Amino acid sequence: MSGRGGTDQWQCPSPGFPEEPAPDGLEAAFFDRLAAPAVDEVRLPSRPESAAEARRIVLSVLELWGLVQQRDAAEQLVSELVANAVQHSGGRTVGLRFVRRPGWLRVEVRDPSRALPCLIRVESDADSGRGLQLVEAMSERWGADLLSRGKGVWFELRVRER
Repeated sequence: MSGRGGTDQWQCPSPGFPEEPAPDGLEAAFFDRLAAPAVDEVRLPSRPESAAEARRIVLSVLELWGLVQQRDAAEQLVSELVANAVQHSGGRTVGLRFVRRPGWLRVEVRDPSRALPCLIRVESDADSGRGLQLVEAMSERWGADLLSRGKGVWFELRVRER
C-alpha cells in the first residue's frame, strides 16, 4: 500500500535490538550504531510516551546526519505514525527505522499488526482521525508495506545534503 508516489521497496539490513531496552540506555545504544550508516532501527515500548521519545530521536538523527532543514516536518510526522502504531497495533514494541539516500530521508515505524492504515476524510469538528491526512499533506511520499511479521508505515522527505 502506498500514499502519493507509489512504493519502491528499499531492502536494507537492520541490526536487532532487545525487546524492551532500558529507557536511559535507549538513545546511547541507538547512536552507537549510527556511526556512518544509511539504515538503522530502534525499538520503543508501545505506549503513548514513546511518541515523545521518537521525536527526540528523529531530531538527533537529523542533526547527526546534517539534515536539519526538515526537522519540524519529520518531528510531527514521526509522532503521528508512532501514536497510530501504539493505538492500533496491540504490540509490546514499535520499531523506528531511518533510511537515507541522496536527496531523501525515509522514516519508518514498524509494528506487529498486519492491518494496513487507511487515509480517511473526517469532518472538520471530529476529535480524531486526521493523523494520516497530516502525513499525506506534509510528506513528499508515504506508504505502508507488509513485512514478514507486521507492517512498516513510512514517510519520505526531500533533503538537501550539506
